[in-house]
Amino acid sequence: MPELPEVETTRRILEPYLLGQRIQKLLHQDPARYRHTERAEGRKVLGISRRGKYLILQLDQGLEAIIHLGMTGGFRFEPHRHTRVTLVLPQQTLYYTDPRRFGKWWVVEAGDYREIGLLGRMGPEPLSPDFTPVGFKQALAQTRRKIKEVLLSQEAVAGVGNIYADESLWLSKIHPERPAHTLSPAEVKRLHRAIREVMGQAVEAGGSTLSDESYQQPNGEPGYFQFAHKAYDRTGQPCRRRGCKGRIVKMVVGGRGTHFCPVCQQNSR
Repeated sequence: MPELPEVETTRRILEPYLLGQRIQKLLHQDPARYRHTERAEGRKVLGISRRGKYLILQLDQGLEAIIHLGMTGGFRFEPHRHTRVTLVLPQQTLYYTDPRRFGKWWVVEAGDYREIGLLGRMGPEPLSPDFTPVGFKQALAQTRRKIKEVLLSQEAVAGVGNIYADESLWLSKIHPERPAHTLSPAEVKRLHRAIREVMGQAVEAGGSTLSDESYQQPNGEPGYFQFAHKAYDRTGQPCRRRGCKGRIVKMVVGGRGTHFCPVCQQNSR
C-alpha cells in the first residue's frame, strides 16, 4: 500500500491543484529521505503523471519530482499529525503525510532515474495498450520465480502490489506459488485479463483503505475497493467464487502475506 489504484486516484485529485502552479516552498526535516527537494522551489508544475506506484511532477527547466508513497504515504489538504513534507503553492498548501515514514521523494533531471533504479526497468502499465498477453507471456516464460513474486517485482507489469496480486490471482484461479514459466497460454490470458479487470475496478473505486492510518484520498475520503476484495485480508472467510466450498487461507510468499483459496487455486503444474 499504496499501489497503482491508490496512486492514480491521488494523481487525479491533485492534478487540478498542482497543474500550472509554481512551488514556493517545499518544507521538511529529512533530507536523506526527501532528496534534492530544494531544486523544486520556484519551479512551475507543467504536468502530473504516474508510473507504476510513483507520482511524477513534471517541472519547468527540465526537472522532475518523483514521489513514492511507501506503505502509508498520502496527501492532505489540511495539516496532519503525521505531516512529513509541506508543499506551499500560491493559493494552496498540500501536506504529505506518512505515519510509517517509508515514502521517498527525489527531484532529478527529467529522465535521470539513477537513484530510482526500478523506474528504469519497470514493465508496462496494466491498463495501457502496451500490456499485451503476448508480451506478458514472454516475460513470465523467462523466470522460474513464483508468480506472486513476479507480479510484485514490477518488471512484468507495473503497479501491482500485494493486494492486487492476490485479487488478480484469485480471479484467474492461479495459485500464488506456481512457477511463472509453468503457466499455460490459457492461464496467462486469464491472469492478464484479471489484472486489467481488478486494476480498472479498483481505480474507479478510489483504491483500498484498510485502516485509519493507511491510504486515504487527499480529500479525506477512503477508497472503497476493500468492500470488493475476494481474497486479500479475508483469512478464514468463505471463498466468494460461486460453487466453491473453500475458505481463504494466508501464507507467506516472497516475504509477503498472501491470501488465496486452496480449493479453487490449486497448485497444479
